[in-house]
Amino acid sequence: MWPFSRKGDSGFSSSSTAEEVTLGIHASALTAIVTGASSGIGAETARVLALRGVHVIMGVIDMMDAYNVKDSILKQIPTAKLDVMKLDLSSMASVHHFVDQFNSTALPLNILINNAGICACPFMLSNDNIELQFAINYLGHFLLTNLLLENMKKTARESKIQGRILNVSSMGHRFTYPNGILFDKLNDPSSYNSWRAYGQSKLANILHANELARRFKEDGVDITANSLHPGIINNTNIYLQNRFLTGLRNILGPFVIRYLERFVLKNVQQGASTTCYLALHPGVSGINGKYFADNNVSEACLQRWDMDLAKKLWDFSMNLTMKNEQ
Repeated sequence: MWPFSRKGDSGFSSSSTAEEVTLGIHASALTAIVTGASSGIGAETARVLALRGVHVIMGVIDMMDAYNVKDSILKQIPTAKLDVMKLDLSSMASVHHFVDQFNSTALPLNILINNAGICACPFMLSNDNIELQFAINYLGHFLLTNLLLENMKKTARESKIQGRILNVSSMGHRFTYPNGILFDKLNDPSSYNSWRAYGQSKLANILHANELARRFKEDGVDITANSLHPGIINNTNIYLQNRFLTGLRNILGPFVIRYLERFVLKNVQQGASTTCYLALHPGVSGINGKYFADNNVSEACLQRWDMDLAKKLWDFSMNLTMKNEQ
């Protein structure tokens, strides 16, 4: 019995599953891109959106795993509309290629779910010489979003259906560096802490959504941008990548892990619920620039409200992505 099942204003709770929060929703008119959809909550998000009729584009780095997920979904949902496209968020060239490939399909885009991520890895640089967690968790998604915005604006305008952008963040955003973002030492290995760098990238996800929301309101664009904490999910790749967590799993043993699974951790069906709720539920129509957890509006750290920091991050990110194009 899941003990933390008190329902919030949405009518859902931390124990609600993605299928439960989208029950009765028919979304066959919609197209969505889900990054990191080859495993974990990304795969479950793709499955549930497809179950509700959405045409889902799976943006993935591991094509074999993605095709296995697609085949599994089609066995359960023969009418599912799914496409797999290569996307390496650590490479700006790959992001550009993905968008070119997507645009060549002439598909509209209603929903963008920036889900893919890595967690607390050792210091590494991306293909573009940017600290890897910042590159994959945030900057690749920043570029992807910017390149897809014109399609989303056109889709919202012509379909009269509000577009939605979702950044999958984490409660780990609270444990970033003291100044929030290490603008001047982003790629400095001597300043690197794996968990703070993870928190930095996840704070950046929230600030990105907030700045998008501000710009959409200012420009009168019918698109919303929100961020979310999916919960601590049992046995997903993002946590398995971290040696400390895998070591802890081995030390604690199966009995303790089963206890945590029952009373603390979420399964992937619960972990994908807030994403699917924000993507499809009519109850969040018009809600913009908010941070969600357990299918309800939640509170983030105070830096999340810092609009000057959000603007500085936007300009910094634009410079990084434009520099790469030169």
